[in-house]
Amino acid sequence: MRQADDCGPRAVDPAGPPWRRRGRHAGWPPGAAVAAAVFHLAGTGELADRGGVHLATGPLYYFLLLAGPVALLWRRRAPLVAFAVSAAASIAFASHAEPYWMYAVAPAIALFTLAKQGRRTAAAIAAATAWAGYVLVTVVLAGPLDLPAGVSPGLREVTLAAAGLGGAVLAGVVSQVHRDQMATIARARRERARAEEEQERRQASEERLRIARELHDVLGHHLSLINVQAGVGLHLMDNRPEQAREALSAIKTASAEALREVRSVLGVLRTEGEEAPRQPALGLSRLADLTAGAGFPVRTRVDGEERELPAEVDRAAYRIVQEALTNVRRHAGPEPTVLVEIRYTLGSLMLSITNTGRAAAAAPQTEDPAAGGIAGMQARAHSLGGTLTARPSSGGGFLVTAVLPTGPGGVPPEPALSENGPGVER
Repeated sequence: MRQADDCGPRAVDPAGPPWRRRGRHAGWPPGAAVAAAVFHLAGTGELADRGGVHLATGPLYYFLLLAGPVALLWRRRAPLVAFAVSAAASIAFASHAEPYWMYAVAPAIALFTLAKQGRRTAAAIAAATAWAGYVLVTVVLAGPLDLPAGVSPGLREVTLAAAGLGGAVLAGVVSQVHRDQMATIARARRERARAEEEQERRQASEERLRIARELHDVLGHHLSLINVQAGVGLHLMDNRPEQAREALSAIKTASAEALREVRSVLGVLRTEGEEAPRQPALGLSRLADLTAGAGFPVRTRVDGEERELPAEVDRAAYRIVQEALTNVRRHAGPEPTVLVEIRYTLGSLMLSITNTGRAAAAAPQTEDPAAGGIAGMQARAHSLGGTLTARPSSGGGFLVTAVLPTGPGGVPPEPALSENGPGVER
């Protein structure tokens, strides 16, 4: 039997506990052998009291009655041999006694074991051979062997003998099928448990990644803004204190917004019975606040008829724009300008964020290895079945384009947004 890992479900041995495995007859008393011996001795004693046994009580008497039960001790290791010995002993005893089923219990048990082990053909042949041997000895050769009167079975007894042997084979087959079904069910349960456990691990991992991505987007954007404003404040503190005060006010606003968004993200960790924090949902409806606090000029163009988006698409679009603006702040150098284009199409939402600042070429955007950056934006788009690309633009800046599916219609291959096309600029 294959050993199971300590932490996983253990394999079920179809043969049962150790004291019932094939080839084992030490430990638990051999119940089948004891039961067969009791049937043989008690039943034959009753038959002898009626004068149905024509064999004197002695060594041969007990040998023929107990040879079969003793052979059952090896019925799991060698069931065919056990059946042959027990059947031969019972047929030999039948030649000295009237027909009676109680001295043929051992052959039936051995035959049942043989069929239960899946050896159906061997069991059927063994049953037919034993029945033919019984008829041959007690009927065909009754005269030549000079058997006592009353030993030869009639049609009823011959038919019952065939039915008994056939029933033992059938019972063994049914038991074997049932055992296999139970093993299959147990195996299916183990596989289902492993699949459910793997699914839970995968869901937990995906949830951790999602939360990490949310925290990165929130903290990365606001901390970057705080860093820029802090630098401005330090630079202007002595010469232009009023402007330095404005920078400090922007830092306060950004830090408060960061705390609110962090609380919103961590709200998913609350238990089911707790009340979730009542924060406005992040989406394109808050895009104006995001661009206003970017720290550099941001223009927004909307093309197509605005409509309500699925919550996950709306949130992902907001986060993609937020991360793109954060990357501009980190990598584009001083005085960048950004154009954010949004196009509503049938079945999709297209985004384009272009850094048009002249300093972008001197400091091209590259993904920070310590953060999610571009990879995080791509993961968001891919998780919704969309696409995202980030590359230098033809004008010397940097371009991020994304297509997010919103419903029927699929995802177009590539957004074709342009500053010169129709649209509403904000």
